[in-house]
Parts: sequence; C-alpha cells; structure tokens
Amino acid sequence: MLEIEYEFREKDLIHYNELQIESSEDLQKKLKRNRLFFPGVLSIFGLFLWSYYSDYRTALYIITISICWAIVIPQIIILSFRKQILDNYTDREKQAMFGKYTLRIDPKALAENSPSGKNKMPWKTILRIEHIRDYIHIVLDNGAALVIPIETVSAGDIKEFSKQVKKMIELYG
Repeated sequence: MLEIEYEFREKDLIHYNELQIESSEDLQKKLKRNRLFFPGVLSIFGLFLWSYYSDYRTALYIITISICWAIVIPQIIILSFRKQILDNYTDREKQAMFGKYTLRIDPKALAENSPSGKNKMPWKTILRIEHIRDYIHIVLDNGAALVIPIETVSAGDIKEFSKQVKKMIELYG
C-alpha cells in the first residue's frame, strides 16, 4: 500500500480556483472584454480629441488612463477574486481544510486522513489524476478535487503514488 503525506495551504486552494477561472470560457471572455473594450473606446476617444481638436494634453491623459486600465484592472480583479475565495469559508471550515493530509491506496478505495477526519473514496468516484504545474489533482466525480502540492509532500514517493493511482483508476474506475 502506497502512502503519501502532504500539507494543504491557503495558496493551494487559491491555485486550484485560479485554474478553474483559466478554464472557464465565460469568465475569460468577461476579463478580455474588461481589459480591451473599455480601454479601446477610451483610446479612440483620446485619438479623436487629438486629431479633431488638437487637444494633445487631454488626449494624452485619456490614452494614459486607458493603458493603465488595461494593465492594472485585471490584476485588481484577480486580487479581489483571491480575497473572495478565502472569505467564502468560515474559520472552522478553514481549520478542517488546511493542514496535514495522508493519502493511502487501498484495493477498494483511496483512504484520506485529513484535519476534518478520515474518509474513503471508492475508485469509481475518482475520474482522473492530472499533473498541472507543481500540483497533482485527483479529480472526483462530484466536481471536487484533491489538490496535492508536490513541494509539501513530506513522506512517500509522489511519482510512484500518482502512477499507482492512475493504475487503480484504470482498473476499478
């Protein structure tokens, strides 16, 4: 039976939710519109002032504002999103979520020992395992995922563990 131990932190939760945003076409479309449409309209207005009224100073201010909008506002939106993620959870939920986890491969299920208690996930409920950046995601059928930050694995061989999980999913999933 393979077993790993790792620590799940706030930044790991934020990472997973940012990946969800990156894969959401609707949210990406809204961010792109916010980054391009409004600054584009402002820039066109600034160029109009420049060419039609020869008001260089006002046009320069407006174009500068539009460039700053295109660069700064998406970053502010992302920072706001990160804060909202953490605000969605109570302190009790955070205590139950963050901390040391132990995952063990059993023949019938993936056993988890977490700050919230012990849990067994049958192999049928596990859809796939993904390697994304410095994380391993074990995706469950209810839309959730176990996020394993590779840098915080303190016990066990993560490569061997992920290979074995993949085999178990193929066999029993």
